[in-house]
Amino acid sequence: MQNIQSQSYTNTRTKTFDLVLTAILATLVLVSTMFINIKLPIGQGGLIHLGTSMLFIAAILFGPKKGMLAGAIGMGLFDVVGGWLIWAPITIVARALQGSIVGKIAWSKGHRGDNVKLNILAAVVSMPVMIAVYYIGQGFMYNNWVAPIASIPGDIIQNVVGLLIAIPVCTVLKKTPYFRKKF
Repeated sequence: MQNIQSQSYTNTRTKTFDLVLTAILATLVLVSTMFINIKLPIGQGGLIHLGTSMLFIAAILFGPKKGMLAGAIGMGLFDVVGGWLIWAPITIVARALQGSIVGKIAWSKGHRGDNVKLNILAAVVSMPVMIAVYYIGQGFMYNNWVAPIASIPGDIIQNVVGLLIAIPVCTVLKKTPYFRKKF
């Protein structure tokens, strides 16, 4: 009986920790998106912000599920509270897919976000998916399939900046005792 209670307590603790960690990651994505964002003069609603780098960091360090949820919730909430409500559904889909892809690739082949080349590949592979979701969303939103092309350069810049920040940050964090001992 004691073993069952202990196991139940451990499972509950693990689930609670996962929930709290996911909430913290989503909040970090939200704050990173709000902290510095520059509205682009081209395209329809594009922004350069640090949220993409935090999405990459969450997915690389904690895997696809947390990366997916952190990106979708964090950037979706930014759209809701930041005056971009019409974009929220598109953002949620785009960033959920992006976080999931980055996490799945970074955590593939027995790695857990500890291979720099795989992490870079993960971010690069996720970029066209994110761009395509926004392009398709804008196409339907504006009933125009040419105008959304103007947003693509900004999306590329946003992702490249995110990649250039996330990879060194992840490399440093992977050397900390938390990640060395845990993973």
